[in-house]
Amino acid sequence: MLTLRYLLQLYLLAAGLRRYGAIRALAGIELVPDWAPKFLRCLTFYIPRRRGLPNADGERLALALAAMGPAYIKLGQTLATRPDLVGRPLAEGLSTLQDRLPPFPFAKAKETIERELGGSLTDHYSAFEEKPVAAASIAQVHKAVTTAGLPVAVKVLRPDVVARFTRDLRLFEWLAELAERHVREAQRLRLTKVVAKVRETVLREMDLRLEAAAAAELKENMASESGYRLPKIEWDHTTRSVLTLEWVEGVRLADRAALEAAGHDLTALGARVVQVFLTQALRDGFFHADLHQGNLIVQADGTIVAIDFGIMGRLSKLERRFLAEILYGFIRRDYRRVAQIHFDAGYVPRDQSLEEFAQAMRSIADPIMDLPVEEISAGQLLAQLFATTERFSMQTQPQLLLLQRTMVMAEGMALHLNPRANMWQISEPVIERWIRGNLSPEARLADAINTLPRLLDRLPARLERWLSDDEVPVVPMPDPGLENKPKSSLFPFALGLVVGAAILKILAL
Repeated sequence: MLTLRYLLQLYLLAAGLRRYGAIRALAGIELVPDWAPKFLRCLTFYIPRRRGLPNADGERLALALAAMGPAYIKLGQTLATRPDLVGRPLAEGLSTLQDRLPPFPFAKAKETIERELGGSLTDHYSAFEEKPVAAASIAQVHKAVTTAGLPVAVKVLRPDVVARFTRDLRLFEWLAELAERHVREAQRLRLTKVVAKVRETVLREMDLRLEAAAAAELKENMASESGYRLPKIEWDHTTRSVLTLEWVEGVRLADRAALEAAGHDLTALGARVVQVFLTQALRDGFFHADLHQGNLIVQADGTIVAIDFGIMGRLSKLERRFLAEILYGFIRRDYRRVAQIHFDAGYVPRDQSLEEFAQAMRSIADPIMDLPVEEISAGQLLAQLFATTERFSMQTQPQLLLLQRTMVMAEGMALHLNPRANMWQISEPVIERWIRGNLSPEARLADAINTLPRLLDRLPARLERWLSDDEVPVVPMPDPGLENKPKSSLFPFALGLVVGAAILKILAL
């Protein structure tokens, strides 16, 4: 029965693609079998096309996915960042996909607010605009004033959006499993893990309490940064399906003409967006991952205010180190170091050649490093990088896909404001600062000193276990064949204790 339901969903998907003339676009997607577009055309031959459609396949596909609902919008946005899967022209067309849907009725929004907050709408808001100021795939936003007189933005979840997402994501999971069973490239790309990451991200986005908590955490992290801030959360008016936060007046970063008319320094704004993103990702490992131009507002004094925190990214310290050293290696053209980091992180199999991988990195980066940025195609560069990953049997890292997508968006905003913006030059100060603070000998020593007390705290319990009657170590008889192999002993551990004690004694002087 499940298979029949998935097949029905696929038929409805095919019908939607036919209606927007987007079946032809499937031929450009690497994982789609050659016979599939012809089969879908035959299956839906009787469905008429809409008139006035754009000529580009990517734009038609974007329109079709937008009409099918929120899960398909998220799918299109993900494919837009994967030119290795869909090709550069299709990726560029999908990049026009806006996270927008027609608004749902005000009566539904009012019903949700009253159910979530209790009482009537007027108990919580003295004024409430019925027409939303924005309507996206998951929620829509209304302008309002609280009973305390504070202008606020009220975000209300779409009715039944969780059920719709869950239903469509099950289809994506089924297709990913099917592809991994029958297509070798799908196994390397780890499609099931990618879909699982999308599920995790989207379901988190649909709990507005988590969005509020993410905004509060990011606000705390960025409190010391000048020229960038986050709106205040009104926790008394926030629940799972309703989020209320400070209303922000200003010009959206998307409106370049209005920013120029207001006298803002566009070059400085573009650089600040990129550097703030890198600071969040590298320093804190927690970044705003939905950096499209409508989610950043510039106030009269030039301060950038971020809104919409449904999609956030996290990086472990190891992943941050990987990112910093990779970017720094490209900036310094130390391609062997770039290659070594890939091998150390386990992203490239050990049976591959380090030297050949370093040479491949050079072949990608050297031609672009000295060019004016307007001559560099970010899409083409990404396509080359992904082609290299395929050549060296690198598996997709789902935890880094969100970071990669956000980096592309940040660079796109910098170029929107200043077509000659250079991502490398903008990034270098932030990366250098992070490396000095985290990878220098002094930083490593500080990490060791901070870790030592925790190790010493655990030492008595470990010694007690080692000395207990139940855990007396059994000493094996010497094996003549192992005489020349390195022997394991407690000497390194003891030496570590002595060195650590010496350091602590010096610090106490």
